[in-house]
Amino acid sequence: MTRLIVWRHGNTDWNAANRVQGQTDVPLNELGRDQARAAAPLLAALRPDAIVASDLSRAAETAAALAALTGLPVRTDARLRERHFGQWQGLHLTEVAERFPDEYARWRAGDPDPGADLEPLHDLGERVAAALLEAADAAPDGTVVLATHGGASRQGIGHLLGWDPAVLRGVGSLANCHWTELRRAPSAPTVGRSEDVRGWQLRAHNVGRITAPVVADAI
Repeated sequence: MTRLIVWRHGNTDWNAANRVQGQTDVPLNELGRDQARAAAPLLAALRPDAIVASDLSRAAETAAALAALTGLPVRTDARLRERHFGQWQGLHLTEVAERFPDEYARWRAGDPDPGADLEPLHDLGERVAAALLEAADAAPDGTVVLATHGGASRQGIGHLLGWDPAVLRGVGSLANCHWTELRRAPSAPTVGRSEDVRGWQLRAHNVGRITAPVVADAI
């Protein structure tokens, strides 16, 4: 049974200020580092076989807290980066609403491609899911922890599970340093059929012991 633990990074000053991060490389703040250190023993207890992280420093630093306990190296993968937020990156959400009212309204309504150079959700889900699958295939029957971002994690997981976008919108956001658990467990092969017929399953979501308000996952 292959297990993926998709872990959102710790808090940043831009998270706290509701400023759009996207692919801007914003580091963890002290709260975020504390969150990563608190979550790391819980994840270490799952006996991971590999750790993979987005190459953005907030995710890589989160992964480093787990690496320090397990001794495992951290492999970075740029496909695990957050959604690119185009012209919104660096702006406070109130500024986005003022400067891009039409695009902001479409984004809030769940439009997968609202404009303003935002990365389409399908493209985001496709690239993150590819990274998740590659990590899983590299550790068959193992456990892989992937440190990534809120919006990236939700779309990648949804793409991997084959969920309709309307269903995915009903899934709650990951809080900082919380995680989702996915498992791939093949059923016994039938005559003439040896492939995995059960596929990926969601086993847990928004797991973590840190209690904090959820910051909008898509910024």
